[in-house]
Parts: sequence; structure tokens; C-alpha cells
Amino acid sequence: MTVTPKPLTDGNDGSTGAGSGDGAGTGGLPSRVDALLESARSDLTRLTAQDAARARHEEGALLVDIRYAALRERDGTIPGALIVERNELEWRLDPTCPHRSPEAFPPAGGALGDPEAFELPVVVVCNEGYASSLAARSLRELGLHRATDLDGGFQSWRAAGLPVSPPVAPGEDARPTLET
Repeated sequence: MTVTPKPLTDGNDGSTGAGSGDGAGTGGLPSRVDALLESARSDLTRLTAQDAARARHEEGALLVDIRYAALRERDGTIPGALIVERNELEWRLDPTCPHRSPEAFPPAGGALGDPEAFELPVVVVCNEGYASSLAARSLRELGLHRATDLDGGFQSWRAAGLPVSPPVAPGEDARPTLET
């Protein structure tokens, strides 16, 4: 018997078939990924779009957009958010890593392993708020204990009427990579 998994609509957040908690195909039990997501979120104080905007303005929170390029090209970005695709996140946000992002840890206060860097409030943004919960948990495991995520992701930010930069044409994305 061949089992075909349900397709994900965006390949990043699992907005269809993932995170649904419906237990389809598992005898009514939540899937393992649903349990993992629930566990990750149990340690987070997830922020609404308005709370994330306030945290950035009042606390200097760093918004980190982990959506892949196709979604940014389609929907645009949050002005001032650091673009770090999910597969590079830990290397770019680990204060002890030589590949850490200079945008996240400026030279004035971002020396390698600077203890104050671990106090940085980080709000991870994905498309709909699934992948960001797992990413925020991972950042917490690296010691960024103020890391959390945006409930509802970029889509909730846009729906709240908060600023969005227009999409960037392919090839114009100048986000940092591990090679730079």
C-alpha cells in the first residue's frame, strides 16, 4: 500500500495538512509534528502582529523573516526585518558563531560570544506561524532566551495593516548568506 502525503501549500509553514491537529490518518491522535509544534509553543509567548511591532519599537526587538525567496517575491517583506532563510538561521543568529549576522549583532555590541547578545529580543516570522515556532525554539536552545515568534506569521502582519515593503524582483535579494 502506498501512502501519499498531503501537499503543503507553501512548503515552509504547512498551512494545509500540517499543524492541523486533526489527527487524520493516525486514529484520531495528533501527528508527531503537531506534538512537536505544541511542545515548542509551550515555551513561547507568541506575539500578535501589533505586539511584535511594539516590541521592535519599544524594546529593539529584531524581526527575522525566515520565509523563502518565492514568498518574499510574491508578498513583500516587513521593512527592517532581517532576511535569513530557515536553513541558515542558527548559524546567523548564534552569538558564538563566526558566521553570525552583522545586522543582528552590530560590531559595537556584537563581539563573538558577547553575553549581552543573548539578551536580544528576537521575533521569528514565517508565512503563517508554524515554522517560526520551531525556529524560535531552536534559537532558545542556542541561548537566545528572548526568542519568540509572530502568531499567524507574515500573513497576520499584513492583515493587521502594518507596513509591508513591496515584493523584490528575483535577483535583487541582497540578503546575507553564510558565504558573505
